[in-house]
Amino acid sequence: MSEKKIPVPHLPPRLLMDLYTDCNLKCPMCIVHGQPDAPELKGMLKKSMTLANAKKILDEAMPAAPAVGPTLWSEPLMSKDILIHLKSMKMRNMNISMNTNGLLMNKKMSKALIEIGVDSITVSVDATTPDVLEQVRGIKNLDKIKNNLFTLLELRGEHSLPRIGVSLTKQDCNLHQVDEFVDYWVNIVDFVRIGEIFEEGTFPNVSVDHSQRKPCPEIYSTMPIHTDGDVSLCCLDGFKDQVVGNVLEEGVSGVWNGDKLNEIRHYHETGQWDKVPFCKSCERWSSSDYTEEVVGEVLIRRSTEYTFYNDIHKLNNWRENCRHEREQQSQQINIKMVD
Repeated sequence: MSEKKIPVPHLPPRLLMDLYTDCNLKCPMCIVHGQPDAPELKGMLKKSMTLANAKKILDEAMPAAPAVGPTLWSEPLMSKDILIHLKSMKMRNMNISMNTNGLLMNKKMSKALIEIGVDSITVSVDATTPDVLEQVRGIKNLDKIKNNLFTLLELRGEHSLPRIGVSLTKQDCNLHQVDEFVDYWVNIVDFVRIGEIFEEGTFPNVSVDHSQRKPCPEIYSTMPIHTDGDVSLCCLDGFKDQVVGNVLEEGVSGVWNGDKLNEIRHYHETGQWDKVPFCKSCERWSSSDYTEEVVGEVLIRRSTEYTFYNDIHKLNNWRENCRHEREQQSQQINIKMVD
């Protein structure tokens, strides 16, 4: 493959910030908290990013007005400083898109998230019955998650934010519930996200055409930052196997435009995947291309990794740089109408 240089923005358009490395669940599918005894986790768990360091990073990134995900592989609401962090992001005109398991999203927390102006909240529900939830996440309290979600929806009312969605990651134990899950939630929340399981760099249940491989969009758009300022090659690197710099020592721009990351981009652009072991057999590059269609009252967007079901009557709170919702208003995009 001949080199095809891809322009790199001066600052990352999106930050993923690990504010506190901890979770109140031990989901088997999670590459970090699902294996708490893994030797790679030594020294990583229950670590916090200080408010001062977080503000320093946000100040440097602020000119790009990036989208921010306030977590990597942990539950963001576990951080005792989460609301201060979120306020700090919104004060700098940043778009916040959050994933949560919903267990800590009580009425007080929901009110705070709405008042701060969090742009998008996706709650990982993953099942339609308690017994299947136990297989997926090791807990049975589906009612608590649903009640917290309905409280969030009620408190938001007619306000435009946050955009509220639910997600299910497909596994053997919940495959039979996918259709029921979508049918139940699609007219309640703003969007439903169905994700493919991702294991050891591949989507085992999806056929990916490797002849179409291209440079991974993530290395041009997203900076995953750990609590100590280390920056992983990508968000899938939960154990910091390949660190490309430290933003507290080199600055956000210094790492983003640094030699390590630029070398990796060069290998991607020239098809030298073997030169980047972490990327060698990874299929995540294929997940950025979406097809779109409208079926009835639902805008469906599909990629290798995700299928989004969007209620077309609830697109008014869409923001262009929301983490998981990149769609435009239905009248602005090229979609195929299906009866």
